[in-house]
Amino acid sequence: MFPKNKAQEALALLIAALGTAAHAGTAPCRIEGVPTELQCGQLARPLDPAKPQGTQIAIHYLVVPAMARNKLPDPVLLLAGGPGQSAIQVAPLVLPRLARLNNRRDLVFIDQRGTGRSAPLQCADDSKLPTAEALDGKAMQQRLEQCRADLQKLPQGDLRQYTTVIAMQDFDAVRAALGVAQWNLVGASYGTRAALEYLRQFPQQVRRSVIDGVAPPDMVLPASFSTDGQAALDAVFKSCEGDAACQARYPGLRAEWAGLLQGLPRSISLQHPLSGEPERLTLTREMLLRAVRMPLYVPSQAAALPAAIHAAHQGRFEGIAGLGGAIAGKGTRLAMGMHFSVVCAEDMPRLAQSSDQPGSDFGRSDAELYGQVCKHWPRGEVPAAFYSLPPAKTPVLLLSGGADPATPPRHGERVAKALGAQALHVVVPEAGHGVMGIGCMGEVLTRFIDAKADAEALKVDAGCATRIPRPTPFLPVQAAKSATGTEASKP
Repeated sequence: MFPKNKAQEALALLIAALGTAAHAGTAPCRIEGVPTELQCGQLARPLDPAKPQGTQIAIHYLVVPAMARNKLPDPVLLLAGGPGQSAIQVAPLVLPRLARLNNRRDLVFIDQRGTGRSAPLQCADDSKLPTAEALDGKAMQQRLEQCRADLQKLPQGDLRQYTTVIAMQDFDAVRAALGVAQWNLVGASYGTRAALEYLRQFPQQVRRSVIDGVAPPDMVLPASFSTDGQAALDAVFKSCEGDAACQARYPGLRAEWAGLLQGLPRSISLQHPLSGEPERLTLTREMLLRAVRMPLYVPSQAAALPAAIHAAHQGRFEGIAGLGGAIAGKGTRLAMGMHFSVVCAEDMPRLAQSSDQPGSDFGRSDAELYGQVCKHWPRGEVPAAFYSLPPAKTPVLLLSGGADPATPPRHGERVAKALGAQALHVVVPEAGHGVMGIGCMGEVLTRFIDAKADAEALKVDAGCATRIPRPTPFLPVQAAKSATGTEASKP
């Protein structure tokens, strides 16, 4: 029999264990792509924080219970990208990467307001539109104008209430509802901005943070998008020039690319990526740049750009079209209403202050598109403190890909400096947008979060990833005549 004080402690531990077996406010549920039973919940939150008794919205969240019975009390919260991505929808894609953390920790996925199931601000799906209409900038603006008008008719249609500042207050309310004292943040892309804002508002509630593809609040997305996209494209040309086989196959690649841009607009034929039906369209400079930008996010796909650009120079655009749509449909569809509510409020007001120089090819097309859309988009209020980065009180692991066309290391370097001694910045020189998915990085992330002492966490070694080489340029097999006159393949 325990002494009295020991018995009280044991009783308290038992009550705590019973209380956390199933989180308050959650119920068993299943989601597509995950074979096991999970816990789902929702929390009512005021649409406008200044009107707590006004219109309410439901913030939906998913809890993946820890596998072990003796689980740890600090869950891992995943903050999704975009802005506009649903965390619950991407859960099946990221759960394998977080499997070791899930052994002793719950994983929490919250659909940020405006995404997924949480008062969604979703525009019509344009993936089935004719290619010419889907890629045409003016048609896109018209669709977004119509989307804005339709969204404003919804009960949750006050588009000023979807800033990152307000959303992170929702997240902390979910933390409190789950009875969690502290949790660990894992944010990717825009999710890094969300994580930094959560750290700013609620530093005491965070134990560790991992931010992958750092998108700080002061980056001014439409301006940096051009600068960073150009740097990534230039690196593709440089890689080909530094590879003997690629240089021999495509000795005039830069000139071919310049000729392509100069020859636009032009009429071309393509197959629709979903229906396979042949289409004719007028290819513009903006369409071509948009198609080329997408494979830059993934170095293994960017390695195929030299061959695709060369083929396009010869009048064959299937390669570029295929690469441009290769990552579509993989949990990447954004709630565009939420996307513009965030960017129009947080980035566009600072566009004139940006020191980023437009890329020589990408120019100001993105800034002009966002400028036109944001001209009429209701703009939420963002406090000046949002753009500040106070020193971190707990360890933060920053991850950057050197070949990233959206959030390259220059942004992570600036953030790491501001966060101070508790920040560790790891650059993987040949990685693209997202470092956590690289084979060994799951182990690095686990060791960082599992480390008992802060000093130990900040000594985590990511050398296994930093030494990964850039994928070699893809060179299609060519047919050549043999000495007997028959065709033989050659590399």
